[in-house]
Amino acid sequence: MINKHIASPAQAVADIFDGATVMIGGFGEAGSPIELIHALIDHGARNLTVINNNTGSGHVGLAALIENRQVGKMICSFPRTANSTVFPDLYRAGDIELELVPQGTLAERIRAGGAGIPAFYTATSVGTPLADGKEHRVFEEREYVLESGLTADFALIKCRQADRYGNLLYNKTARNFAPIMAMAAKTTIVQTGEQVEAGTIDPEEIVTPGIFVNRIVTVSDPAHESKLVTEGKYYP
Repeated sequence: MINKHIASPAQAVADIFDGATVMIGGFGEAGSPIELIHALIDHGARNLTVINNNTGSGHVGLAALIENRQVGKMICSFPRTANSTVFPDLYRAGDIELELVPQGTLAERIRAGGAGIPAFYTATSVGTPLADGKEHRVFEEREYVLESGLTADFALIKCRQADRYGNLLYNKTARNFAPIMAMAAKTTIVQTGEQVEAGTIDPEEIVTPGIFVNRIVTVSDPAHESKLVTEGKYYP
């Protein structure tokens, strides 16, 4: 019988190794798997390459993972947001590496990686420093730059509802990068607000099918990043 349920966030992330590439879902707070990230901090894996839309806020979640010096490189679109101070300070000090990627290009690089497409051409960064050192080609009199697909050893994502097979539903736009990250990672670990019986979810409504999911942990009352930041919380 297929059952991908894991007892705790700590057990779910226990095999993430030093030097791993980890995709973390979330568009700011929306869809950010806070409990899985905090479990990864407790686990202690270091020198991680993390792929995310941004670099976290305050001193919790992804920002706390970075502040704990567990991330060697960030691949993201927004390294600095309203409540982001940890990453900018470390970056200016030369203590963390950054690969800056336009948001649409980031999404397509992840999607391409999950689809087995090694690279693709886009016009997005042509004429900017982000295109420096990359292959350029002209198609129908327009210049394009070659971008590589992105894959990862692990993906940490959050959903609203899951069954034991790993079929997932999301909370509106909180899905953001999660479906494509689930496809692009060797091991996908999911934090769900509710686990339901197999067959409960209408197959026509499933966003991420269980074939892309390896582990599920239920967190019925997840923390909210904005609330933690407003309260001035730190983790650990």
